Amino acid sequence: MITENLKSNMVIRLEEPKDHRAVEELTRAAFDTPDNENLMEHYLVHCLRKKDGVMELNFVAEIDGKIVGHIIYSHAHIAKIDGAKLDVLSFGPVSVLPKLQKCGIGSALMSFSIEEAKRLGYGAILFFGHPEYYPRFGFVEAATFGITDSSGKNYPAFMAMELARGYLANAATGRFIESDAYNDNLNREATLEFDKQFV
Repeated sequence: MITENLKSNMVIRLEEPKDHRAVEELTRAAFDTPDNENLMEHYLVHCLRKKDGVMELNFVAEIDGKIVGHIIYSHAHIAKIDGAKLDVLSFGPVSVLPKLQKCGIGSALMSFSIEEAKRLGYGAILFFGHPEYYPRFGFVEAATFGITDSSGKNYPAFMAMELARGYLANAATGRFIESDAYNDNLNREATLEFDKQFV
């Protein structure tokens, strides 16, 4: 839970070009864990700024002028059975400075960005994440709406949320298509090259 001291000192704002390196370093540190064999999240942020990232939903959390958290959204769509595309959002990675994880910074970024996405008129968010964590923000399994992943599968980690009531009402049997930036096989070689500047 976020402490009152952190909360009172935290500012959430749009990422600016001057923040790029700090955000990439933060993201790399946040995901540099023993069980993450394909550390690529910092490169993913780098790529999303160039293609498919939603810059009006690209936020940093600051405490006393230091960036301690980051979230970025991306354009995605649902490929409907009739061939039509329904535009949706996806998001990730969500990064928090390791020493401040589990202090509520990630939750604050989630809540703030969801409200901003609603305010800006986006219709829905779909993504892959921890099913025990994200329902607190209003996410449910995508199967609730009859939507599958790009391979036609469903599982608890594939989640969705309507931002506008009824937006996904006609999306049943559709398949979720996210940005190519999330394809770690496509980016593995480039990630390794990009990562050299951080070592």
